Amino acid sequence: MDIKQACEKMKKLERRRWAYGHAMSLLSVDGMTVAPAESYMGRGETLGILSEDSYDMFINDDTGELLEFLSSNLDGIEDPAVRREVVLLKEEYDKDRCIPKDEYVEYTMLLNEADAVWHRAKADNDFPAFEPILEKIVAFNRKIAEWYDPASSSRYDTLLNEYDRGVTTAMLDGFFSRLGSAISPLVKEIAKVQDRVDHSVIEGVFPIEKQRILSRKAMDYLQIDPKRCVLGETEHPFTESFNKYDVRITTKYHDDDFLDNMYSVMHEGGHAIYEMSYADEYSFTSLAGGASCAMHESQSRFWENLVGRSEEFISYISPTFRELFPSLEKATDRALYEAANVSMPTLIRTEADELTYSLHVMVRYELEKALIDGDMKVHDLPGEWNSLYRKYLGIEVPDDTRGVLQDSHWSGGSFGYFPSYALGNAYSLQILSSLKKDVDFSGCVASGNIAPVKDWLTEKIYRFGRLMDPNDLIESCCGEKFDAGYYTDYLEKKYSDIYGL
Repeated sequence: MDIKQACEKMKKLERRRWAYGHAMSLLSVDGMTVAPAESYMGRGETLGILSEDSYDMFINDDTGELLEFLSSNLDGIEDPAVRREVVLLKEEYDKDRCIPKDEYVEYTMLLNEADAVWHRAKADNDFPAFEPILEKIVAFNRKIAEWYDPASSSRYDTLLNEYDRGVTTAMLDGFFSRLGSAISPLVKEIAKVQDRVDHSVIEGVFPIEKQRILSRKAMDYLQIDPKRCVLGETEHPFTESFNKYDVRITTKYHDDDFLDNMYSVMHEGGHAIYEMSYADEYSFTSLAGGASCAMHESQSRFWENLVGRSEEFISYISPTFRELFPSLEKATDRALYEAANVSMPTLIRTEADELTYSLHVMVRYELEKALIDGDMKVHDLPGEWNSLYRKYLGIEVPDDTRGVLQDSHWSGGSFGYFPSYALGNAYSLQILSSLKKDVDFSGCVASGNIAPVKDWLTEKIYRFGRLMDPNDLIESCCGEKFDAGYYTDYLEKKYSDIYGL
């Protein structure tokens, strides 16, 4: 077998793996959206069979020999994209082969059941009902970390690298310390002058059918192709990309908060834009998707916050607000902008303002780090959660539904993902600073012509998919290494203006 034949064989393997992933993801999305509550039992059987077949297809001697041959002959592969495919696929193979097949299948079925258990527990404010299955998920993640890197001194570090290559607890401890030093004084200053912003201008009852029209307006503004991306409804909004031609996003409606839905659509829409914009030739390969989870979150937060919460966008969309919701007819654009950016500690992460958002992430970071490294028991999670909300946000958590049960991530086994949100916030501001050197960002947002913004992001970020590691992509895009200062400077300037500090 020569290098060309080996590359062709690898491509065929990648497409088969994508097909299995597509089928399993469809089942999962169905379960999280429209499937009946008890359907998880039958779905779990199907996912178990598909995951076993998928494991056998990938983890075998033939695949090992193929990837070893290609890895040993990287210099003979002319296309740098194909070389990157080999590297990524070999890394994945080396990790996955450490997981016994029966445990791989068991974990897949466990997560399917956990989603159903979490939904019930959240609705019933019943953490004890969720606790046993969460204990199993935590135990599995500890084992996975040990399988992947037995020599690591921190199991949590190993899991972090599954979402953002190169990220460690040492790096994050410094990052969050810097954020806390910048954010905490602002939060305290704003607490003294809360009455300077009138949030009541956006309070009221906003019919869901009208909010659905607003969702469509937001997707149209983002120029999201409805032939490739559709919007659904679920308990916890998410994005699932089967491939760049089929992306599903979801939202959740509250009849007393139309902005929560709109920003959910813009957040998930940002993920969708990224997923639909990588190079066509990367489809169905290990290069499809985003460079990392933090890079992905940089784009969801870019469109949600830097576009959606800007004064220019609020002025653009305000006629639609007034048309759909008559109670807003007398609200000025400036009043709407300020109300959309009011800052105060809240219980729910997804509803948090830009200033306090990363404090919510810090809570989760501290908790899951302790869980995975064995410094805390699952049983103690609600109490520790409430204690950290008191410490970081100064608020009391009234129940577990609005506390430890609010997110779906842990029921999905995503330990190590939460820091990506805060890193993504910081990435997005550094990216914006670079973009503004080439594009009239404010003018594009104000006019509704955001094509130049999307084109720039596609040229600098989206088209590369997973071709580069996130640190290299940031440096390529921005001409410098990652610097969280852009993020903290932005927060200080924006909220000082809004609150007259």
